[in-house]
Amino acid sequence: MDTESILPEPWTIRYSRSKKREYFFNPETKASQWEAPEGVDEDKLRSFLETHPLRVRCLHLLIKHKESRRPASHRSEDITISKEEAIEELKGYQEKLKNDPTLFEELAKERSDCSSFKRGGDLGYFGKGEMQPSFEKAAFKLKINEISDIVESDSGVHLIKRVA
Repeated sequence: MDTESILPEPWTIRYSRSKKREYFFNPETKASQWEAPEGVDEDKLRSFLETHPLRVRCLHLLIKHKESRRPASHRSEDITISKEEAIEELKGYQEKLKNDPTLFEELAKERSDCSSFKRGGDLGYFGKGEMQPSFEKAAFKLKINEISDIVESDSGVHLIKRVA
């Protein structure tokens, strides 16, 4: 199911950052409105938005390696571990999380190379086009409270947990 099967042509769904909610936009007339266009099945729309969110909120645990685009972090000015070593380390965290998924924030605070470590890896809400493609693809595939497999990006290797 996609928006074409829910919304009348040419309406699209967008996200208002100022109001922090979805709105509907007609690119032909430039009209925008908070209410769904006339004739939209509200139940189908609600169901679609639950499975195809416009924005997600994720935590992540990033381990940088010497090939990362910026191989430095709050933990080390010069990261020298290989990509393979970073992946192996992340696999260890993956095992811990299989046994106790509630440890995610604690592990991110202890080990993540991202400045979000201070917030338990919380990146806040983000929409499509705001993150690196591999990260975004993995994040939007996750269900709420699901943890990804290892994701590689230009920043390093990650475990991602979707929380909203």
